[in-house]
Amino acid sequence: MSRITYEDIKIIHEDNHVLVAIKPAGVLSQADGSDAPDMLTLLKEYIKVTYNKPGAVYLGLLHRLDRPVSGVMVFAKTSKCASRISEQIRKREVNKRYRAVVEGDFKNKEGVLHHYALKDERTNNTKIFEPGKAPKDAKEVKLEYKVISTCDYNGKKISLIDIKLHTGRSHQIRTQMKHVGHPLLGDARYGTGLYKGDIALMSYLIGYKHPTSGEYEEYTLDASSEMPWKLFN
Repeated sequence: MSRITYEDIKIIHEDNHVLVAIKPAGVLSQADGSDAPDMLTLLKEYIKVTYNKPGAVYLGLLHRLDRPVSGVMVFAKTSKCASRISEQIRKREVNKRYRAVVEGDFKNKEGVLHHYALKDERTNNTKIFEPGKAPKDAKEVKLEYKVISTCDYNGKKISLIDIKLHTGRSHQIRTQMKHVGHPLLGDARYGTGLYKGDIALMSYLIGYKHPTSGEYEEYTLDASSEMPWKLFN
């Protein structure tokens, strides 16, 4: 993708404590040592320029989205906010929901996937194991899914699903869905190549208790009108 700046990032909410923005597909959540653009750096630049702040700008990264995934992200503008929302994440009190388009039709139109995941740091690949068959250092992964719609694509069934995360491990949705026979369309790492476009995974909702008011706040991203999403519109 062409080089982007902070002006290309859509901010959907900001106050003295939190900043909620939309991460485009292809942008890193956090710098990885390359010169690829990342949300944390771009939003620090936004704050620095917008508020004419001298010196280093504080912005806390509270969670991540995989590079090819688009969606809603919340950042902390103060250390107090970072601590309080991070605690909500640890307690699994933050509401995160995703849309995905996957291969196949589901026998069960809704359900819970409960597995264990082990990431290979050398290859950056995650492997899924059934409970009771996982290595000792594997981490629990759990999500709920619900099938919204099913249609045909290139002679095969594909399904639009809604996902609620209970855990937030690396590549979790992508690997759990592959493990149960429903790889995501456009997933260059774990998919089958049925669809050649961007990965069909979007973080469309995040909800949390505001770090100072305690009020529940929720922010959403509208469904995309591009492929393959438009097949279900």
